[in-house]
Amino acid sequence: MSGFEGSFLGANDKISPQAIMECKICWTPYDPAEGDDTRQVLPGTAFLDLPDDWSCSNCDAPKAQFLVSEDPGSDAMREAALLAPRTQALVADFTEVWHAKMRDVPMVNKLLHVQAVGFRIYEGRPLGVLIAPWFMNLIQLPDEGEDWSGLTPGDKEVIAFPSGDYEFLHNTREQTGGYKACSLFSPMGEFRSQNQAVDVASAVMVALFQDEHRAETDRSADIRSTREAELAEAEAAEPEAAAEAVPPTRRQVISAGLAAEPAGDAG
Repeated sequence: MSGFEGSFLGANDKISPQAIMECKICWTPYDPAEGDDTRQVLPGTAFLDLPDDWSCSNCDAPKAQFLVSEDPGSDAMREAALLAPRTQALVADFTEVWHAKMRDVPMVNKLLHVQAVGFRIYEGRPLGVLIAPWFMNLIQLPDEGEDWSGLTPGDKEVIAFPSGDYEFLHNTREQTGGYKACSLFSPMGEFRSQNQAVDVASAVMVALFQDEHRAETDRSADIRSTREAELAEAEAAEPEAAAEAVPPTRRQVISAGLAAEPAGDAG
């Protein structure tokens, strides 16, 4: 299908799979959640995935005569479009750091690569997790109307989330501009694959907004001592047991943001 009339001037990429369309001739809706029994279209079929010869079940108007009635997924699409260039610049920036400065540093985990995970808009600003071979950080970027180029690298700021308060360091880079970073893990030697790191980063973005973690994150001293004891116990385990990569729990992941110090200027 080359397009449809009316909505977004035929720009299909602005319509989500959840879009409910409406025939502008007879106002009959097409809801992807219901499909179309008269045309043997299964529930869950997005409007853009309908066959080219599909037509209105009531008046036989072609697809091009349908307009957007409502689109529950449009906000998510707009957010994704906003985030994509920001996260791409972030990944490109730290990939350059990896190739230029960090590749031969002993502390890096060469099983990993730079990846942005779980970015979303939180209180108007992009927020997510950045994985690199030498760190995993929560990253907050400015919104489109803010200029963080004047941030002083190394300055600290506490930012509140439903799960607790977290300390972020200010920093600036040429491609990324100003940003704020909260260390979750550094170094990254305990991760045995990129998929494992991504799973942990995804868990961070869930647990960060769960208030049941608040009591734990508020006890930073207890968290630090508990985490040190866990690491010491792991080091003392039998070699074959230590070889198995066990992903940290969500509570351990979230607490690491308070227990760990950021890994230098590059993070």
